[in-house]
Amino acid sequence: MAITAPSRAPLGAGPVQNPQDTERSPFARTAELLAPYQPGKPLITLSLGEPQHPLPDFVGPVLAQHIAEFGRYPLAKGIEPFRKAAADWLSRRFNLPRTIDPESEVLVLNGSREGLFFAAITAMRYVGERRGRPAILMPNPFYPVYGAGSRAAGCELVYLPTTLANGFLPDLDAIDEATLARTVAFYIASPANPQGAVASPDYFRKLKQLADRFGFVILSDECYSEIYTREAPGSALEYAGADFARVVAFQSLSKRSNLPGMRVGFAAGDKRFLTLFHELRNVAAPQVPVPLQHVAVAAYGDEAHVEENRRLYRIKFDLADQILGSRYGYRRPAGGFCVWLDVSRLGGDEAVTVQLYRDAGVRVIPGSYLARLQPDGFNPGAGYIRLALVSDSESTGDALNRLVETLG
Repeated sequence: MAITAPSRAPLGAGPVQNPQDTERSPFARTAELLAPYQPGKPLITLSLGEPQHPLPDFVGPVLAQHIAEFGRYPLAKGIEPFRKAAADWLSRRFNLPRTIDPESEVLVLNGSREGLFFAAITAMRYVGERRGRPAILMPNPFYPVYGAGSRAAGCELVYLPTTLANGFLPDLDAIDEATLARTVAFYIASPANPQGAVASPDYFRKLKQLADRFGFVILSDECYSEIYTREAPGSALEYAGADFARVVAFQSLSKRSNLPGMRVGFAAGDKRFLTLFHELRNVAAPQVPVPLQHVAVAAYGDEAHVEENRRLYRIKFDLADQILGSRYGYRRPAGGFCVWLDVSRLGGDEAVTVQLYRDAGVRVIPGSYLARLQPDGFNPGAGYIRLALVSDSESTGDALNRLVETLG
């Protein structure tokens, strides 16, 4: 699928923005944007993707049962019951080419964010020498930790615009071979944050073919895989081949189980990559407390709370369908809990963010803050706002009604 925007420079053409701009948090920038104003109504925050549904009932009892294990230094690789629970869940949830080995193909993470950060550094050791300056490719807009990890690895950040024209996923056909030849890693998020696009089996297969041909590693961010209102999203691991070579998937309990503060997730896939990953994390990364890993064992063994979670999100997306209709280019996303609205004709994303906060008491995040400039100056997030439907259904409905009343 070709990129249709005019005067677009080739992907990978060079640095796109100075480091000071790329390192700033979109949430800090939003706070600065709104600092001069007061919310016009009782505040409803839709800017932060922090799940607010109830915690699973088993969390407290499991913690209490294992409370004494806070007195132990945890092993970096994770306790055996956790690794087995994660491997078993992957096999139940996805159509994998074979069963994941919990001993060599799963590592516990202190949330997927730190894993995605350290994975970029590991990828440099994994792939070896590149043809030219090493590069890491990522969707644009993107989760900020992708950029932080890439900079820490000393790689050039190559942003792949995700727009309506290419289905809000990076256009694999638009990447030139010279860029692919120097690629160290490719970050892919499915479901995507912020647009909720889901990669098809053919998309994952094509990406894996490129990884095999050019020798880079696929870092597949799948933390939203359990939040969907139609078909269940797939995993890059399903198309990785029997050895899972050059594919590592990252999961987290933050979204799936409403446990953002517990900071537990895992990485699974290529065992050669995970061996290097473990060596780095063993000296540099935060360890995961053993009691929290036991909670995770319970979480990965229970689907009832996940199904309830999806039901609650489905209610809120039904409200969005009803209240927003086709306004602002709204489309019910295939996955995730975010809404991506086109406000380019209403004054732009920053102006609308201020207007909604000042006049309606609704806090959203400008899309341009979640993205970076392409070499030609194009920002694929500009003109959009992101809403995270994490509040209860009553607050969500109130916020959406205020939004429509304010913007028209």
